[in-house]
Amino acid sequence: MSKDNKINVTIWNENVHEKTNSAVCEIYPGGLHGFLAEKLNSPDLNIRTATLDEPEHGLTEEVLNNTDVLLWWGHAAHHKVEDAIVDRVQQKIWDGMGLVALHSAHMSKIFCRLNGTSGKLHWREVGERERLWVVDPSHPIVAGLPEHFELPYEEMYGEPFMIAADAKPIIISWFEGGEVFRSGFTLQRGYGRMFYFRPGHETFPSFHNANVIKVIGNAIRWLKPAYRADYPKTHTPDSLEVISPKDFKHVKAGIIR
Repeated sequence: MSKDNKINVTIWNENVHEKTNSAVCEIYPGGLHGFLAEKLNSPDLNIRTATLDEPEHGLTEEVLNNTDVLLWWGHAAHHKVEDAIVDRVQQKIWDGMGLVALHSAHMSKIFCRLNGTSGKLHWREVGERERLWVVDPSHPIVAGLPEHFELPYEEMYGEPFMIAADAKPIIISWFEGGEVFRSGFTLQRGYGRMFYFRPGHETFPSFHNANVIKVIGNAIRWLKPAYRADYPKTHTPDSLEVISPKDFKHVKAGIIR
């Protein structure tokens, strides 16, 4: 948390489709990252953006040290994200930083690392209706939402979804073609938490939906670090008590004879 008690948020976007698809630029002026920064703007948040083509992908040690919650949108360039940067982000999450993985970030390197499985799923891109159902209304991430809401056009993601066994679903989706999907779930990794949220295909205006933005905003506030590790990660501590001397001459293979 910053000294002014605001939550420091970094919105990361690979920023690839914006350069090649005019429809994306029309729907999201300023890119997905810029649009989200504008929609999420709030007095309690300090928001910055970062993109793939910046030095160190915009995720330097300094940036991450001053990030409480990282939003991640990627799709076409997962393979271009340097492993060293993924290592850095993973360590920061283990130390307490929060992560919101949006839409196709389910195949990003950082999501797969934290998830521990492939993240694969079924998909179909025909612009079908999606109905999102809140399945855990007590969770802060869905505070203020109705029991369900709809997006008129979205890319379908369907089960089976290869996610960790300890994932805790908060939102599930039904699609016009009949599929269902665990569209919003949380994971705890080290001292940090992650929230995956499915909506956000680049050529559909899902981030224009007020309920989608509310979910993301709620997630940021829930993910803010409750604790940030700042001690040596692995060390040999001094004993707190006096350890009495032992005679190990009769110890063999862990068995005292």
